[in-house]
Amino acid sequence: MLDGSTSGNEPGLSALQNRVSEPADGTPSSRFLQAEQELNALLRGLTFGEPVRYIYNPLEYAWDTHRCYVEKYCQPGKTVLFLGMNPGPFGMAQTGVPFGEVKSVVDWLKISGEVGRPAEEHPKRRILGLGCTQSEVSGARFWGFFRKLCGEPEQFFRHCFVHNLCPLIFMSASGKNLTPPELPAAEREKLLSLCDAALCKVVEALDVSMVIGVGKVAEQRARRALSASGVVNVRVEGVMHPSPRNPLANKGWEEVAKAKLADLGVLPLLSSS
Repeated sequence: MLDGSTSGNEPGLSALQNRVSEPADGTPSSRFLQAEQELNALLRGLTFGEPVRYIYNPLEYAWDTHRCYVEKYCQPGKTVLFLGMNPGPFGMAQTGVPFGEVKSVVDWLKISGEVGRPAEEHPKRRILGLGCTQSEVSGARFWGFFRKLCGEPEQFFRHCFVHNLCPLIFMSASGKNLTPPELPAAEREKLLSLCDAALCKVVEALDVSMVIGVGKVAEQRARRALSASGVVNVRVEGVMHPSPRNPLANKGWEEVAKAKLADLGVLPLLSSS
């Protein structure tokens, strides 16, 4: 079986396993973390064939920094959940934070903690944690945009939170990043059905009224998941993904995102004025 578990002597996994059985204390952050722990336990039972050769799960080896992010910013009063798809190799895979470009995570979000390593690493995709010097463009654009809008992270997180639908990052033998839509259909649906169910728990824990998918796939999965679960009081919308693979995003993602958030009525929640 290919999985994303950490080796036994790395921080993250043993502590995580010890916490799975602990009851949530009722706060949004504890309920959120419990939903993620339960998802992790289910994901360990999945198997993946070619083209997948490596799987990293930063919610295991980077649990320390991820928990710091959640406990610091996942507080009551959220209105909007921004939903990404899955980690990038130089973002959340390194930091445990969604869209987690290192400079943004360290300098703006002020996240700290230890980052371990997956049990098996691709030699071209080593986990260096908060010491990683390579920037992830999507994350730099995403958090950089909100830094300009909000000034301080507390302004953003007063009403908003950021989460990824799937915590796993997949790579081929060459080290190429494989997104969930690129997986074989049967494996993809097993994976995403578990992630969809976990998303519904997260939405309930946060009590948000809107989910904004970052990219079409995340938006579609959110709409499908919430509809299938009978959640009708949460609005699902979408905003363009800031990926450099997207030619439109390279022409001015911030302007597009700002206009979309204005249309959705979200922009006033982010203003520091």
